Amino acid sequence: MRLTALTTAVFAWVSLLVLPAQAEIKINEVTSPGGITAWLVEDHSIPFTALELRFRGGTSLDAPGKRGATYMMAGLLEEGSGEMRAQAYARAVENLAASFGYDADRDSLSVSARFLSENREAAVGLLRQTLQEPRFDQDALDRVRAQVLAGLRSDLKDPNKIASRAFAEMAYGDHPYGSSGKGTIDSVSALTRQDIFAAHEAVFARDRLYVSAVGDITPDELGALLDRLLGDMSPTGAPLPGPAEVTISGGISIVDYDTPQSVALFGHMGITRDDPRFFAAYIMNQILGGGSFDSRLMTEVREKRGLTYGVYSYLVPQDLASVYMGQLGSANGKMAEAVEVIQGEWQRLASDGVTEKELTDAKTYLTGAYPLRFDGNGRIASILVGMQIDDLPIDYVQTRNDKVNAVTLEEINQVASEILLPEALHFVVVGRPEGLIASP
Repeated sequence: MRLTALTTAVFAWVSLLVLPAQAEIKINEVTSPGGITAWLVEDHSIPFTALELRFRGGTSLDAPGKRGATYMMAGLLEEGSGEMRAQAYARAVENLAASFGYDADRDSLSVSARFLSENREAAVGLLRQTLQEPRFDQDALDRVRAQVLAGLRSDLKDPNKIASRAFAEMAYGDHPYGSSGKGTIDSVSALTRQDIFAAHEAVFARDRLYVSAVGDITPDELGALLDRLLGDMSPTGAPLPGPAEVTISGGISIVDYDTPQSVALFGHMGITRDDPRFFAAYIMNQILGGGSFDSRLMTEVREKRGLTYGVYSYLVPQDLASVYMGQLGSANGKMAEAVEVIQGEWQRLASDGVTEKELTDAKTYLTGAYPLRFDGNGRIASILVGMQIDDLPIDYVQTRNDKVNAVTLEEINQVASEILLPEALHFVVVGRPEGLIASP
């Protein structure tokens, strides 16, 4: 996303005048005359709107042999459209004091738009042109390609990226999840303009579209906006890939890398977002390693033994496969002990469960922190579109904390015994850890 000095100043102003940081917000479902559905939170206190679009599929839609095409296409959307080359396009966005952002991950491509009410029509017209009339000029493609290649070369020297790549390859094999959506140096170097246009056609379609808006706009105005912006978009895109089989098994893999501190990713099969046990698993993970300094992993690995500055675990419920993962960094001489402690905590929680106090403390933290997520129109718009793509009900914002509080000690300990798989836990360690032996 390109932010000019004027745009930065405008959005610094509106960031002080956003919806209250609370979960009591009113969400309405809006259907345009042309049949496009969106979720809307009206807020007429300031003349500003945040619009969020998400297209399911993301970098997993890359055609065979064209890895990185969707990611690079997203980066090229701000490099000119219609009759405007890159510089003219940038000036047009700046003159409107608007902001457009694009991002692509494994499961979706997101488009974020921020604009003032007085410039709404012009901003929407420019965004429509961006999405439906991209130029993908060769000079822009070469410039963005050079940026992507520089990032890929940097990733080859980043222990965290090396670990992530190795874990993905072992976990997902030949599935698109098994390789970086940014592509490889070879695949990105070979991409052509035709490949980028093909990636654009694969992603941008109404059959995979989710929309939310927050701000100074009425349902009727939003409906008209959606039809103008998206009404003549292609009805269908490329087929989504099938599910990924999680093939990684328990053990330890070591990727030799000359660094004084090793890094590790660890994990095994996870749990889907629509699993009825999800909230119990979510709370359980908060207790095990969810980011708090009071988590068991932080207590045992950092506070008691000083083996790391930080260790975390997290659920990864993706569209096509779900894993349960964690990460840490530790000195080469301490990594073996850190791995052993994590394995022990994984086993202890699976066997013995959590205490009533741990459950109460985790609920208090999770329910208290949730309203703080709603800290601005743009953030709220992103949350709402994420709820849609996860197939959550429109009242989820109001009911989410009730679902957390409803989880019982019996339920959380049952789910711990079911989804924590100590024998399946695999560690990918990048570095030169002393005393750690890789599995055969």
